[in-house]
Amino acid sequence: MLVRQSVVSRLDSAALSLLAEIEPSLVLVFAAPRFFTEPDFAAQLAIAFPGARRVAVSTAGEISSQGASDDSAVISAIRFARTPFKVAATDIAGMEDSAGAGQRLAQQLQAPDLKAVILFSQGVAVNGSELIAGVVSVLGKEIPLTGGLAGDNGAFTRTWTLLDDTVSDKMMLAIGLYGDALDFAHGSFGGWQSFGPPRRATKVAGNVLYELDGEPALEIYRRYLGEYAKDLPASGLLFPFAILADDRQETGLIRTLLGIDESDGSLTLAGDVPADGYLKLMHASTEALVDGAKAAAEAARRMLDTDGQGLALLVSCIGRKLVMGDRVDEEVEAVGAVFGQRCALTGFYSNGEISPFIKSTDCKLHNQTMTITYLSEKA
Repeated sequence: MLVRQSVVSRLDSAALSLLAEIEPSLVLVFAAPRFFTEPDFAAQLAIAFPGARRVAVSTAGEISSQGASDDSAVISAIRFARTPFKVAATDIAGMEDSAGAGQRLAQQLQAPDLKAVILFSQGVAVNGSELIAGVVSVLGKEIPLTGGLAGDNGAFTRTWTLLDDTVSDKMMLAIGLYGDALDFAHGSFGGWQSFGPPRRATKVAGNVLYELDGEPALEIYRRYLGEYAKDLPASGLLFPFAILADDRQETGLIRTLLGIDESDGSLTLAGDVPADGYLKLMHASTEALVDGAKAAAEAARRMLDTDGQGLALLVSCIGRKLVMGDRVDEEVEAVGAVFGQRCALTGFYSNGEISPFIKSTDCKLHNQTMTITYLSEKA
């Protein structure tokens, strides 16, 4: 497996030609939303990499071996030696089609030697929990599933994906990886801390939270946020919810705010909330988030069978980026220190992260976490 990477502020033929020298079979691009509205974006990638599948996702910030960046495109050229792969695509009709979209993607990838799937989803009009459930209903829980929801710099209005010559704000993508040569690892960790009393979700429909303890959810949320409430929904990224178990202990699942509805006092979250379940608000410090990123990397590192050249895909939430501010590079550096110089880093700040917690657990939709997917090939 060979990996070569470039970070650019505009597509440059010289930089692309250097990446093309390794004759990649797959090109991953994580780019600011503006790239997807440029009329020649897909065409330039096609000219540079005519023999490769080309996959691109819009972001709320980009991640590379150089660190975190904004308003850039991180282009990673990958040449697999012995790992077949397939890219599935489907359009999503709306949030109610989330499970169906997951099923359609999974059906395209089914095969006896399927080892893992990386999923890149539309990042606004989607229920991530239902999307994952749709994939798992077809492929089962044994196939590792990781990835993330596209971003749009925190606007939560329009996100983009690209496959080969097609750019779309509705297209969902999944990469299926096959065969025994693949070394695939993953890890996920947050670093947020809960505060305040547990609150019961007394009225909820999927990912729309109407009431907490019998009161309008928006009203309670505003009380907790204080001066931050005037900046809703954007300030909600700084105060996600912890999903609690029946005994009111934390499960590790976090839900972030996507939108508010003044008319009915509801909160729309990025994933499902259990009916009659318990939630707590959360906050974080930069140090805690960096420690969480390191813990995610260490969890993935423990799963590896090889020390060969690899690629680590980092999907981190935009809420983490907002908390860390100018220190956002520190979480990328922490991951790089765990994997070492033979591992290239790529990824993006997202509207939601997809990963199991550890090797033995089911895949979940995460918010406000750092999730890591490691790819390499066994000797």
